[in-house]
Amino acid sequence: MKRIEAHRAAILRSLACAVAAVGILLAPGVAHATPSPSSIEKQIDEQWNKLEPVIEQYNNVHNQLLKNQAQLNKIDKRLAPLELEVNLAMAQVGTMAGQAYMQGSPSAMKAMVVSGSPTGLTEKLTLLDQLSRHQRESVSGAAKLRDKLAGDKQDLKALTDAVAARDKALAKQRKDIQKKVDDLQKLRDRAYGASGASDGAFKTGPCPVKYTNDKGGRAAQKACDLIGAPYVFGAEGPSTFDCSGLTKVAWAAVGVHLEHFTGDQIGEGRAVSRSDLQPGDLIFYGSPVHHVGIYVGGNTMVHAPHTGDHVRMASIDRSGAITGMRRPG
Repeated sequence: MKRIEAHRAAILRSLACAVAAVGILLAPGVAHATPSPSSIEKQIDEQWNKLEPVIEQYNNVHNQLLKNQAQLNKIDKRLAPLELEVNLAMAQVGTMAGQAYMQGSPSAMKAMVVSGSPTGLTEKLTLLDQLSRHQRESVSGAAKLRDKLAGDKQDLKALTDAVAARDKALAKQRKDIQKKVDDLQKLRDRAYGASGASDGAFKTGPCPVKYTNDKGGRAAQKACDLIGAPYVFGAEGPSTFDCSGLTKVAWAAVGVHLEHFTGDQIGEGRAVSRSDLQPGDLIFYGSPVHHVGIYVGGNTMVHAPHTGDHVRMASIDRSGAITGMRRPG
């Protein structure tokens, strides 16, 4: 009986401890407060400013790899017929040389009949050398071009292999990049929910603010038409974009080629001042530069902000200090 009472007392003491623990957990001020949307947005911006340069670096390296591979294909297409031409010509040299050695040339045979003296081995070898030299000279242009292209191919192949190795190394980091991207999305969902609208409506007014029918105005209109498309890093359409992919597609619509890399785009066209901004001008952010938007008038741009967001209108002062402003075309 005493043992039962002691056991019951122990249980009551355990329950009392548990209740006390629950009371502590529920006590005011102990539970962690949910971070405010503004504080999480600040964290997103800080992390994204670190992440976006890595993404842009990948874009740059991968773009260079594709260009090198395309150039190698062009060289291969030019080399193949040249190689065939040279090989056929040299095969003819061998055939003609064999015939000359066995029979001599027509002129040599005629001389032998007239003079009655046979063509000696030395003379036949000399004739062989002359025929061979003549045939080689007739294809020397093709052979020189072939050798030059082969040399260019070897140099480009070495460069492409190096770029491919770097591209592969960056590709291996994509899982890490994606994890960071996913973490940013989780932060964003905590702040704004899963609706995908972190800054309200994607359009804040007419887009472009004032339409002009020049190249810049039409490029700005193309960017406006893409508002609402999801951000995907490394994408340049047709339905998803990152920042430099968006500006590339917008200007491609008016026949102006931009590379899919902010570091290249900031070197395109000419520099403009803030007071001289016109629809279509590119606005760059970061040092080194890693973000770009396209001006649509009224101190407003269209840009692809970051993962989890969409192409949208925003103030040109939203993304921090402006690094540069350029007018392509």
